[in-house]
Amino acid sequence: MSKLVRFQLSLMMFLEFFIWGGWFVTLGTFLDFNLNASGAQIATAFSTQSWGAIIAPFIIGLIADRFFNAEKILGILHLAGAVLMYLMYNSTDFAEFYPLVLGYMIAYMPTLALVNSVSFNQMKDPAKEFSFIRVFGTIGWIVAGLVISYVFFWDAPEAREEGMLRNTFLMVGIASAFLGLFSFTLPKTPPTVDRSKKVSLVETLGLDALSLLKSKNFLVFFLASVLICIPLAFYYQNANLFLSEIGTENPTGLMTIGQASEVLFMLLLPFFFKRFGFKMTIIAGMIAWTIRYLLFAYGDTGELVFMLILGIALHGLCYDFFFVAGQIYTDFKAGEKFKSSAQGLITLATYGVGMLIGFYVAGLISDSNLVGEKLHDWKSIWIFPAAFAFGVMILFALFFRNEKIDKSQIEI
Repeated sequence: MSKLVRFQLSLMMFLEFFIWGGWFVTLGTFLDFNLNASGAQIATAFSTQSWGAIIAPFIIGLIADRFFNAEKILGILHLAGAVLMYLMYNSTDFAEFYPLVLGYMIAYMPTLALVNSVSFNQMKDPAKEFSFIRVFGTIGWIVAGLVISYVFFWDAPEAREEGMLRNTFLMVGIASAFLGLFSFTLPKTPPTVDRSKKVSLVETLGLDALSLLKSKNFLVFFLASVLICIPLAFYYQNANLFLSEIGTENPTGLMTIGQASEVLFMLLLPFFFKRFGFKMTIIAGMIAWTIRYLLFAYGDTGELVFMLILGIALHGLCYDFFFVAGQIYTDFKAGEKFKSSAQGLITLATYGVGMLIGFYVAGLISDSNLVGEKLHDWKSIWIFPAAFAFGVMILFALFFRNEKIDKSQIEI
């Protein structure tokens, strides 16, 4: 890979996740302060991510993989996203905002697979080269949060009251327009599927991998993956609003600690995996979810602020030790026959079905613990996902039998 191509792919990945992190983290706070949305409405807005994840395979499997270059589809989707972002920037009520965010997520979620396709197409050894490119995505997400909190101060108390968080959509819209145009300069990534072959909806959605559920162990893991997405949704939907409401300074910038910890725990994952095995790795991830939410429940912005910071810093352990480890396990169980389909099935089950349920539940819990105007009983809200994650962990520990995984297959 030439230096120019490496730069192009790194910038592409940086912008891809700068765009996502530049508005999604503060979405709940924006909807609460700017559009006076209820918990149920906020949940509905966040659930557009799940609908996008469910629809994405159709765009990738039925269109991009068969008829058009990946970089061109990427450019078109991001240009469309830029227009939708500008319209979201000008929205004044939730009824106007919702169809725009739904349309945006349907356009954005397929780009996550497209940037990977463009990257892999240029690599001779993806196992060694991809991590260097992908890390720029994490950096992009972090930079977005730091810009919001420490450059423009849009999430400061006074700025929130003045509705300044709407500017995140304008910032992201500009970045999306730039990435859309930049995408047409990326290395050509032609369709990979023979057009003459019959399109299989079952394979497109990864449903041909359902046969893996005949394995009791994989079934237990599959159900745990769906269920653990319920507490995961609480973090995405409520964390920024929670930190903002209780008066934490620079909440969006503070949350970038979570992305930094992702990088750290990603490096630690192979060592933990090889030393303790898959079952203990997954259990450690689920226990981390419980601990994180208990820290949120009992921490505050005074002497116990360290508990909030530690809860955010656990994000890497929570995410990597469950979801990334789960991807490795899925790859191991699927074998060559269902390798791609199995990953698609897990993505559909977690980011699609699991998160959809999770956002809905988080909205109900938030509304039931509203104690005043823009004021929640956060202790009660966080206790629910803490207890739920602990319950999932107990069930997983009881019913999942440890398996030995070929250590040579563990590549991060």
